[in-house]
Amino acid sequence: MNVLDEIIIRSAGTDPHSGSLQTAELSMRCALGGTGISLEKREGDGATPAGRYPFRRCFFRGDRIARPDTVLPITQIGALDGWSDDPMDPDYNCFVRFPEDGPRDYSAERLWRDDRIYDLIVVIGHNDDPPVPGAGSAIFMHLARPDFSATEGCVALCLKDLLSVVARIGPETIIDIRD
Repeated sequence: MNVLDEIIIRSAGTDPHSGSLQTAELSMRCALGGTGISLEKREGDGATPAGRYPFRRCFFRGDRIARPDTVLPITQIGALDGWSDDPMDPDYNCFVRFPEDGPRDYSAERLWRDDRIYDLIVVIGHNDDPPVPGAGSAIFMHLARPDFSATEGCVALCLKDLLSVVARIGPETIIDIRD
């Protein structure tokens, strides 16, 4: 299967969090951030950042899903894995590990979740080269909730669609998020 050059994400419908994913071959429903797509992404604003970004890597819960077929670097999630969302953290907007014996010194989002939305994660290269504190963190493509409710700023798809996308993207694929 050929790797896609580009994936386009657009608002769809009247709810700001309703979106669509389009390629030359695919058309899929997706959920976006609760405040829609924004050109001025800030930490905690609930917006999906507009722009053109590469895909960096995948994470998956091996106890819940099989290792997906992808050419992206892929890592199985562990119970102590997280993603820093604290602008004061030197590791802001990076993969981090929680200590076994207590909390981190800085805030981070746990990747090991009960609600299943992070059973498969694709890291979108937003604000990571280098990270600018406060400009948004943990922007992923991940699993949608059953009702496709709003994300915190990510792009969310049903499992079947996300697996299909993951099999067709690579480090050279661009996600173009348009308002």
